[in-house]
Amino acid sequence: MVRQFDSPAMIQFGRFSIFPHRRELRAAGRPIRLGGRAFDVLMALIEASGSVVSKDELLDRVWQGRIVDENRLAAEIAALRKAFGVDRGLIRTVTGRGYQFTGEITRHHANKPEARAPAEAAAEFTPPLTNLPEPVSELIGREAELAELTDLAATNRLVTLIGAGGIGKTRLALEVARQLLPEFPDGVWLAEFGPLSDPALVPVTVAMALGLDLSGGLASAERVADALSAKHVMLLFDNCEHVVDAAASIVETLLRASPTARALATSREPLRIEGECLYRVLPLAVPGAGVQEVDELLRYGAARLFVARASTANRRFSPSLRAAADTAAICRRLDGIPLAIELAAARSAALGTSEVASHLDDRFGLLTDGLRTALPRHQTLRATLDWSYELLPEPERVVLRRLSIFAGSFTLAAASAGRGR
Repeated sequence: MVRQFDSPAMIQFGRFSIFPHRRELRAAGRPIRLGGRAFDVLMALIEASGSVVSKDELLDRVWQGRIVDENRLAAEIAALRKAFGVDRGLIRTVTGRGYQFTGEITRHHANKPEARAPAEAAAEFTPPLTNLPEPVSELIGREAELAELTDLAATNRLVTLIGAGGIGKTRLALEVARQLLPEFPDGVWLAEFGPLSDPALVPVTVAMALGLDLSGGLASAERVADALSAKHVMLLFDNCEHVVDAAASIVETLLRASPTARALATSREPLRIEGECLYRVLPLAVPGAGVQEVDELLRYGAARLFVARASTANRRFSPSLRAAADTAAICRRLDGIPLAIELAAARSAALGTSEVASHLDDRFGLLTDGLRTALPRHQTLRATLDWSYELLPEPERVVLRRLSIFAGSFTLAAASAGRGR
């Protein structure tokens, strides 16, 4: 059984603090967004003081006798592990028995003078040093990638996420950066290169992102590096591909100047500098042709993303058996590319999933009207591909045009057969 305790003013474990009366979780003083059910699950596990809590006990405690599928509990456990980031092992799954909280807990009660000071100190936290935007939607279908990238960023000074346009590099990198925020006392900072047309503006863009005062001269990679030489920071350089030479130069200069600095980058091609760890972002998992049932459909990241975005666009949307088959077909036809799936989900609000699925032969005409605030190249599927094509030098464009005769995969021998024609 879950044990009951007098509610403390604050509970601490590692870098985390809980304020039960405010139903608030913080990591190194930074508030962590947590749903009400997830918070209740966490409190139930903590109050068990290291004992294993069965799934039935948790369901009864959190949902108070309501009939709830175990998948709901699994989703809340996943949300907690996501909130804990690199410390996701705080919640242990005990196969066949339930879940166990493994953290070392310290409780502070407000009526004890010796405990009042740390509680009050934690309550008056300093806002985290960052310019990362707050997420407005959940990252879907990238649980494994998020865990893998978080581990890579902890052991490599530069990790570059590479992949095709619309594959979700930026969204994934932002979530990794948020997970790592408590690890960098001098902050985690985002420099967005997407709007730039002149590579010479890269240093000043980084300086502005960091809030550096470089008055008295032009911003340069060296001046920015000097300002950060003693800082323990993480920098996220987003959309490097069209200014890749300038981006590579400033990243290398910064990392050499500051031994405690780390960097993430997103690009459609590698930066190709010393120490770069490449991580190729792949499409979301797509359901096979035989998938028809709703429960089976939602095991795939691409389908979960489509359903989530379609439900946002149309509150009446429900993945019925017919809609499940159409959703599976859409995800396959769009190769699990998140941008294309989100555009298709938005279209489904007006046309329905069946119409969207049947018109994907004209996907470039159909998949338009992306977010107004997105970069122009992310507002339509055609614009995304046009942007990638324009970045290629002419010899590579020629190669791409010749390879377009292949409908699927091809061998090196087949690709070389038409050379010189």
